[in-house]
Amino acid sequence: QVRLVASGGGLVQFGGSLRLSCTASGINFRLYTMNWYRQATGKYREMVANITSHGSTNYVDSVACRFTISRDNVRNTVSLQMNSLKPEDTAAYYCKVRARGSLFWGRGTQVTISS
Repeated sequence: QVRLVASGGGLVQFGGSLRLSCTASGINFRLYTMNWYRQATGKYREMVANITSHGSTNYVDSVACRFTISRDNVRNTVSLQMNSLKPEDTAAYYCKVRARGSLFWGRGTQVTISS
């Protein structure tokens, strides 16, 4: 059974930082691209960042230079370091993996930035 467990959300002030983590089980973690998505109230879910099995990274333009995605293939964990947070970063953040021909999502972790 594939499980993704995300943690690290919370309430921070404008300009603050948070670090999200997502721990996977039930897959050979090191083989897969790991993704972070977010969904703000009333908006579509959007890809924030991903990291391939080789460590290549991609970011949506709105977070480039502020967010850093990384992975630990020993702990089966993907992390998202978020700096210089803005109110528009407020959303539920989800980790996602496509494995075994299916999509798996973790439960969201809420990130709220106060202005």
